[in-house]
Amino acid sequence: MAHEKTDITVTVETDQADWLAQQAVEFGLSDDSKALRILIDFAIQEIDSETIFSSANERCRHCG
Repeated sequence: MAHEKTDITVTVETDQADWLAQQAVEFGLSDDSKALRILIDFAIQEIDSETIFSSANERCRHCG
């Protein structure tokens, strides 16, 4: 079943982009965009948004 997709621009750290590309290869996905869509769908369906986005859970491996 085809779904409507929208192009967006996302800025990520180089190692994050490398990880997405690696997951795409490892799991036989069409590309890193598909890997990101799977992550987003998982977050939407399985994880409470508060768990992801609350200030108590904010973390950045690249910040200070």
